[in-house]
Amino acid sequence: MFNSVLIANRGEIAVRIIRTCKLLGVNTVAVYSDVDVDALHVKLADRAVRIGPADPGDSYLNIDKLLQAAVDTGVDALHPGYGFVSENWNLAEKCRQAGIKFVGPKPRTLVIAGNKVDCKRLARRSGVPVIEGGETVFYTPEGALDAAHELGYPVLLKAAFGGGGRGIREASDDRQLLQGFKLASTEMRRSFGKSGLFVEKLIRPARHIEVQVVSDGRGKVIQLGERECSIQRRHQKLLEMTPAPGLDELARMRVAEHAMDLAKALGYENVGTIEFLMDEDQNFYFIEVNSRLQVEHPVTEMRSGIDLVKEQLQIAAGEGIDYSQDDVDLKGAAMQCRINAEDPAAGFAPSSGRVENLFFPGGAGVRIDTALYPGYEVPEYYDSLLAKLIVRGNDLEEARKRMVLAMDEFSIEGPKTTIPLHRFILGHEEFMKWNLDVQFLQRNRIVESLVEKLEEERAHLARQGAAIAAAIMESGMAVAGTWKPQPQQQLLRQKGRYYDAL
Repeated sequence: MFNSVLIANRGEIAVRIIRTCKLLGVNTVAVYSDVDVDALHVKLADRAVRIGPADPGDSYLNIDKLLQAAVDTGVDALHPGYGFVSENWNLAEKCRQAGIKFVGPKPRTLVIAGNKVDCKRLARRSGVPVIEGGETVFYTPEGALDAAHELGYPVLLKAAFGGGGRGIREASDDRQLLQGFKLASTEMRRSFGKSGLFVEKLIRPARHIEVQVVSDGRGKVIQLGERECSIQRRHQKLLEMTPAPGLDELARMRVAEHAMDLAKALGYENVGTIEFLMDEDQNFYFIEVNSRLQVEHPVTEMRSGIDLVKEQLQIAAGEGIDYSQDDVDLKGAAMQCRINAEDPAAGFAPSSGRVENLFFPGGAGVRIDTALYPGYEVPEYYDSLLAKLIVRGNDLEEARKRMVLAMDEFSIEGPKTTIPLHRFILGHEEFMKWNLDVQFLQRNRIVESLVEKLEEERAHLARQGAAIAAAIMESGMAVAGTWKPQPQQQLLRQKGRYYDAL
């Protein structure tokens, strides 16, 4: 095992990696930007190195600064976490040249996986089903228009490089395609530093199903079950669970085999995720490889009992995988909600600011992955993820009920969060029937219905508060000084917890 590891990331994932490193007796080096000097990952690491100002391009995305920090501190390995530089083949190659182990796939694998068109071609050659289209990268809209006409609308424009739900636009006609091409190209250049889109047939309704794989890079590939990731906003996941509800066993086996076949074709090493869309007939279509640790990895850990960060470090250190597929015992079910600093009522606009009060839920089968603490100042420069609430149960319904109870205990005062949205989704009739697809929020008018509900509750509480105040004033208690009217906001805080979303 390594003696020391630099964690080239921040926030909850940096904290998550530090904890496993401590368990293994590995020293940790954190990196931080100027606005993260008081961040939890900085406090928990054995050593911390400043790498630049707040802008991620000058800090967490700057591979030269990250590599220099690794060289200067003499670490054995660099763990990139997820996001930022986690799938950057150039960083992996520079680590190799510097004699520092990159905790993830080899540079060659990252190159192939990072080009979705090339990866799709490899999947097709490996017998893994793919969505129609997506064979050519377009840098101008003219070629994309021709491809859309050949496929027939509706189609999906997708970023050829990058991920995280960015650079994706739907189009039902030429006007939408031209507009979507411009917007997606701009978003790609801003997020990934390069453009390039491909066009594929839009599958609807569709569910987002992914498979967690672990591979030693020498032909041993193990799958740890599938995850249901269909609850999304703007093509980015909000809630994940495992197992995927309603899959027959044949479909479950089939998607796992597709994932392992592609991992073997890639010569994959370390931990990764193979993602698919599933149609109404439970046919699967490969969409992309996430060649890193996933945000939603805890649900797999809760069900399998396997620490995926520990697996990453052991494989990177050359210790391999010390169990077989037959040893994998997936028990019960697990669910995760991503708590983001966003205002659902304002189109999921980011929300920053100081965390004034904080209360985490607890109990059997409840886990919190976060870097929050009271007084923490949520910066505006980075991803909006504040915390991940993960629960397990004997089945999905028990996990859902436990999540409801845990969500009712969860309180973050300061930035607006998606906690009210998650409460609303968990109790929605269609969710409780497991009637899921990637259009769940739009199909069920979730955000609009939530806003209406909150407005009704706020108006009711205001009327109730006014009536109580009037009654007490009439009784003479206020004159006697035995009671003082509370501010309306404080009354709302006591009577209901949803008002913060408005």
